[in-house]
Amino acid sequence: MPDWLEVIIRTISAVTMLFLITKILGKRQISELSLFEYITGITLGNLVGYISLDTDTSWYLGFLAVLVWVSFSAGAEYLTMKSKKFRDIVDGKSTILVENGAVIQKNLKKERLTIDEFLEQLRKKDVFRVADVEFAVMEQSGDISVLLKKEYQPLTADMLGYRLSSEKEPRTIIMDGHILPETLKSAGVSEDWVKKELRKLDLTLSQVSIGQVDSKGELTVQTGTEALPKLAQSNPNDQIKDLVQRLQDDLIMRKQLAANDKDRLKYQEALDQFQTAMHAYQKTNPS
Repeated sequence: MPDWLEVIIRTISAVTMLFLITKILGKRQISELSLFEYITGITLGNLVGYISLDTDTSWYLGFLAVLVWVSFSAGAEYLTMKSKKFRDIVDGKSTILVENGAVIQKNLKKERLTIDEFLEQLRKKDVFRVADVEFAVMEQSGDISVLLKKEYQPLTADMLGYRLSSEKEPRTIIMDGHILPETLKSAGVSEDWVKKELRKLDLTLSQVSIGQVDSKGELTVQTGTEALPKLAQSNPNDQIKDLVQRLQDDLIMRKQLAANDKDRLKYQEALDQFQTAMHAYQKTNPS
């Protein structure tokens, strides 16, 4: 057999084996890697390269080496799932970098992390001031998780005392001009309904690049040049009502988050004055 044909056959075999190995070892091998998974990736890459290009008479030993390494790696993965101690040895432990708002210098040195690198990692988390951080930890993967101090955390509906209905995942029912039967069924709609909605938008199925059904049961589509349906433009009165409501909600929020009774009373007075002024405005402008 010519060398070039042998290399082609062996390369295809090696790539196929590497694909099957990745499927066996799981998706973690292509996500953020632990130290052991990083070593596994490098080793398998070298072994597969040997199998593909080394044309000596004992090249088949490369397959044996791959089989041994995969068996060892799969066994190690099993032990990491069963044993916390083994997992700490193989994957390592997370390291606390900031605790109670104070940077722990010795842990930065332990992880060989300079101040510049630490600040860069914080900026990647949209944190530009170290004083805003309550807690930060370096995970086994090398990523840094950050918890902001209470006063710097984004407001949530729960903080404001609002109870919102649960949000369902939008279902993609059309892709590249074709209806996806499985997601169509899970979305609880039919092909006739889809075609009817497309007719309302003056579109054919072939014109749709992406079509999704949201939690309200409404169809939204992307044609590649525009998004449909377009949002209706609100009239000035609706815009004024929306602005007024947001101002009122802001005063209520500030009252709820006030640090003391004195500030809380001031916000309540401002809220009363605002509501009185709005009632007077509505009487003079009933429309």
